Amino acid sequence: MKIIRLRDGKERSLLRRHPWIFDGAIASGGADAGETVRVESHAGQFLGWAAFSPSSKIRARVWSFDASQRIDASFFAARIDQAIKARGRFDIKSNGLRLIHGESDGLPGLVVDRYADTLVAQFSSCGTEKWKNVIVQSLLEQTGLTRLYERSDASVRSLEGLPEATGWLAGAGETGITIAEHDWMLSLDVAEGHKTGFYLDQRDSRHKFAAATRRLQFENVLNCYCYTGGFTVAALAGGAGHVTSIDSSGPAIERAKANVALNGFDASRTTMLDADVNAMLRQYQREGKTFDAIVLDPPKFAPTVKHAERAARAYKDINRLALAILAPGGVLFTYSCSGGISADLFHKIVASAGTDAGVDAFITERMGGAPDHPMTIAFPEGEYLKGLVLVKRPAG
Repeated sequence: MKIIRLRDGKERSLLRRHPWIFDGAIASGGADAGETVRVESHAGQFLGWAAFSPSSKIRARVWSFDASQRIDASFFAARIDQAIKARGRFDIKSNGLRLIHGESDGLPGLVVDRYADTLVAQFSSCGTEKWKNVIVQSLLEQTGLTRLYERSDASVRSLEGLPEATGWLAGAGETGITIAEHDWMLSLDVAEGHKTGFYLDQRDSRHKFAAATRRLQFENVLNCYCYTGGFTVAALAGGAGHVTSIDSSGPAIERAKANVALNGFDASRTTMLDADVNAMLRQYQREGKTFDAIVLDPPKFAPTVKHAERAARAYKDINRLALAILAPGGVLFTYSCSGGISADLFHKIVASAGTDAGVDAFITERMGGAPDHPMTIAFPEGEYLKGLVLVKRPAG
């Protein structure tokens, strides 16, 4: 077994059971891509078993902190079993859910989503790449499913020195799938959609938005960065009079239209725009147009902390414009899925946007990812999605 030894003092995060070891923390040792290494402190104390990544700034990811643990097929089978059983403890009203959420489930670099009868897996680290066949076999055995599609096309693979990889690893057939979520249906494509095909992490937020729409009887709703219309369907299910949905992707807009039809809603209650959100918000402000409720769910502006300053300006701008065109007493559901933007920083950005817009608002709720996308106490980086629900205060 190869050994990597850390610099003096660099063992503290591992003693707190944080699974990442950065390149600058290593004093000596190395291994091949994905190979399991024994991690030791500067004094030679055992710290963990980890997968080595020669090209990545995160040079090793810990599989286990147990000195007696063997990293073999039975280890992966046990971790997958634990992750699946954990989902049985969560309140998930959908047959689309995340089964494995990387580090939070003790499997760094692995994401697995289930969409009805199909699994979709993303292998984003050298360790999971090395054990891919074992992981796939265990997933199929434990779920009883026969179809597994790979979506290892995230940009983080390049940081690991790995090429993109997509396609069927088990089974075959159509990649278009329909899932049930709460009281509605949503269609998606696991080969073409964002992430593994859909934003399952916003499941609970969509339900909250439907409930708010029903309770407050929103007549005029704006869904920005609507993607395939999840929040649009939720608003219509809640009884919204009219929903305007904007996305700069033509195919996403077409899928959003299809999802409205799939749920039997009248298309005349919607306006679908293939357009730039920022430009449309500015146009609505010039026209004096207002909305009872607005959803801002933009793509990842800041993948890492080094992008935070530029991203903060972008988040502030769209929130300023949204608050300006939100009717008094109206509700804004605003989100950031950027890992480089903390919940505290996001709050400050939205507050600054309100100041610039001359608007005050009540924060009625803080939102996060659905429970099948968990954050653990040892790995706070798992909290990538954060949101605020605001009610605009009348002027004066």
